[in-house]
This record gives sequence, C-alpha cells and structure tokens, in this order.
Amino acid sequence: MDFSPSQFFSPDFDFAVVSQQIWEYQYAQNPVIRQYCAYLGTKQPTFIPIEFFKHFEMKAGKWEAEAIFGSSGTTGQTPSRHFVRDLSLYHEISLQGFWHFYPKQAYRILGLLPSYLERNDSSLVQMVKFWIEKFGLPNSGFYLHNFEALKQAIYEAEDAGEPILLIGVAFALLDFADYFQGKMPKNTIVMETGGMKGRKRELMRSEMHELLQKGLGVSHISSEYGMTELISQAYSLKNGRFYCPPWLKIHISDIHLSHIPQPYKVTGRINVIDLGNIHSCSFIATDDLGRMYEDGSFEILGRIDNSEMRGCNLMYL
Repeated sequence: MDFSPSQFFSPDFDFAVVSQQIWEYQYAQNPVIRQYCAYLGTKQPTFIPIEFFKHFEMKAGKWEAEAIFGSSGTTGQTPSRHFVRDLSLYHEISLQGFWHFYPKQAYRILGLLPSYLERNDSSLVQMVKFWIEKFGLPNSGFYLHNFEALKQAIYEAEDAGEPILLIGVAFALLDFADYFQGKMPKNTIVMETGGMKGRKRELMRSEMHELLQKGLGVSHISSEYGMTELISQAYSLKNGRFYCPPWLKIHISDIHLSHIPQPYKVTGRINVIDLGNIHSCSFIATDDLGRMYEDGSFEILGRIDNSEMRGCNLMYL
C-alpha cells in the first residue's frame, strides 16, 4: 500500500476513507488478522485483541523491522512486541501529535523515566529522545534517581527563561514531587505517562494529579496515553480528559463484545483505531477501561481484570 503520513495532516484527510483502506490492506497482508476474522466469520473492520502482540508477529506484509518496541510488563507476564517497519513514521507522528496540542516552540526537556531507560526497547524513551533532538533546548536530557540534579536543572531553566517540559512515568514523578516540595517555574508542562508497575500502590488519576500538583506547585498536570502496541498518542492537557489527534480514534464498547458500542459516559472497553499502525494492526481492543464524552474526549478508568489471554484461545481452536 502506497502511504505517506503527510496525508494525516492534509485538509482533505478523511478518517473514514483512510481507515477503510488500511483495514482492507491489513486484512489482506496480516495473516493473524485474517485468521482471527475467519474464526469470527467476518471481513469487516474488527478490533483485534491487544494480547496478540504478545504471541504473534503483527506484520502487514513481509519486511524486516527497523525497531522492535517491547512492553515492560510485570513478573510472569509475556511482554508485547511491536515490530516497527519505519522509525521515521513513529518519529513524525509523535512530533505532529505533540504539536497538535502544545505550543510549537523549543523546550528544556527533562525526562524522568527510570526503569524505561534501563531497557533498550522502550517506545517512550525513543519518543522523548527524538523530541530532545528535534525541539529540545541545550542541556535537555534524562534523569534516573538524582533528584537534586533534576531540581538544579529546573532552576537553571527558570533563570534562563526557558520553557520546561518535565515528562515522566507516574511513580517517578510522585517520588520527585515528594522530594521537590516547591513551585515549578510558571512556563512549565508537567506530563505524566502513566505507569505504576507495582512500584507504588495504585492511585486514581485524579488522586495522583492532586499529589503532583501539591508537590510540584503547579495548577494542573498533563497526561500522555500511549502504549507499546500503538504508534500514536492521545493527550490530556488537564483534568484527565484525553483528546486524540486526527489520525487516532477511540471507541468504547461492551467489555466482552467489542462490536457493541457503549453510550456516552458509560464505562466500557477502550478500542483504538490508530492509522499510524499502517504496517501492523490499526484496530486494537485494549485491556483498558474508559468512558467517552460528547466532545470526543475520553477518560481512562483502569484495567480489565483477567485479561491476559482474552481472545488468544480463539487462535488455537
């Protein structure tokens, strides 16, 4: 399939048309999708269980991966693997997605991503590295456990009048907020990317944001919603309500039957259509719970219990 990400940013971009084209391409070229649909007796666009990324090479066509993103997972779980044909596509989509919601300017980018940095297959680290290269001011970089050095970097950026993007995994930001107990510079974006991974007790996002606001002295917290299996990201500028860029759509369905949509404000399974996943699988039934609102925003409410093998048994009948 001839494809250029530039069509996502064209004024003539039609999500419905492009998503149907990509479905037909992936149905024809990804044997896992085709076999799963055969079991269901359908050729129509179908949300594919996200667990398939744990057990199969989700590729549309035959090609060598330029990168393989892996999930961190927890002990005893099988990690997901996302075979990425073209890293430049991932980079461009991550850049345009960020610019779609935030001021297009240079930032002192400070990444607080311990555990992710210790792996060499993190899509999140890949994204932040690219951002630093593309629009990071000098002295942007990553921090592990040296909170004093991070604190000094924040004050240096403030003295220089530089806007700051502090992006971090939730448990690390909470630890830093406990240490910092101050007031971040006015021109700062604090962005959490989720992820407690058993490092702290699970918190509601609103409770976590309240703790971060208090410890960092900011009025609101931004959030990023992405995952190993996706190319694209959604963003919440505040209040935990996420919005999608034009090439990403969220559908909330019945937990067990992904073809049955849930009404607005009713909790269900989050299903994703990510047109950036052109080379693998764009139609994904996640294991996240959420609800949709009339303005197109959505909330994330947690995980679906006992979801590790949902759907996979169908492939072994």
